[in-house]
Amino acid sequence: MEKVKCLIIGSGPAGFTAAIYAARADMHPVLYTGIQPGGQLTTTNEVDNFPGYPEGIPGPQLMEDLQQQAKRFDTDVRMGIVTKVSLSERPFHVIVDDGTELLAETLIIATGATARYLGLSSEHQYKGRGVSACATCDGFFYRGQDVAVVGGGDTAAEEATYLSKMCRKVYLIHRRNELRASKAMQHRVLNTKNLEVIWDHVPVEILGDSKGVNGVLAEHVKTGIRQKLDIQGFFVAIGHTPNTDLFTGQLKLDQNRYIITEPDSTKTSVEGVFACGDVQDHVFRQAITAAGTGCMAALEAERFLASLES
Repeated sequence: MEKVKCLIIGSGPAGFTAAIYAARADMHPVLYTGIQPGGQLTTTNEVDNFPGYPEGIPGPQLMEDLQQQAKRFDTDVRMGIVTKVSLSERPFHVIVDDGTELLAETLIIATGATARYLGLSSEHQYKGRGVSACATCDGFFYRGQDVAVVGGGDTAAEEATYLSKMCRKVYLIHRRNELRASKAMQHRVLNTKNLEVIWDHVPVEILGDSKGVNGVLAEHVKTGIRQKLDIQGFFVAIGHTPNTDLFTGQLKLDQNRYIITEPDSTKTSVEGVFACGDVQDHVFRQAITAAGTGCMAALEAERFLASLES
């Protein structure tokens, strides 16, 4: 059975940053990419807010750059999906989908979170070409244009008001006749002049052409009557699902199934296990904050191993 000092699960900004720091600390990390190598950024055409790229960079290229940097310091990057982990004792027993079994002295979890989508075929068709799940990431590209946000909670309200500062018109499509967002957020939404709530409607089709999104069909939940909204951007804000199924019953999770880490730390409820990126962050969910916690996780893993040797 293969033994490793540091095993990293996940290959987004958090995972690769952790790998860079762990490799430079001579921890000889092994990183498994998971089901979506490169994470959510591989579905983003252009990233304009990651430091160091003044002209912006395609999401897949950014992740390729991070991977190559991790490999430069001899990170062992492997394609594969971790299917089982046992955290009851250290070293931790890990099984990969190709049958490989490992014993890891430390484990860094960077499995991320998956944005929830509506499930429309047209939604998938225009993902990255007008359909987005992150207004902070992609809102800039729709400056001066018309966009729609779907959802009714705090996230949807925050994204709609954020977009209202740069877009000409924002439609907030909600299936009920009142928002689930906090009262403060509701007040902000209802008092923003260029933000219109489309009550009691659900999107049934994203419209577009070879250039991308140019509209959405919204259907009234009671009458079935449809209306077309002319838009250039469609933002889905119905939540994220953290990828934590592997750790259920082994690590402390919050009510939304995000991994709980100690304050100002990436330490989890199991000694020697660290979590970074969107799998433990339901607030910011940015590539740069994920990278920051990836750095933290590697540094804390290094200190943990050093404490065992002293």
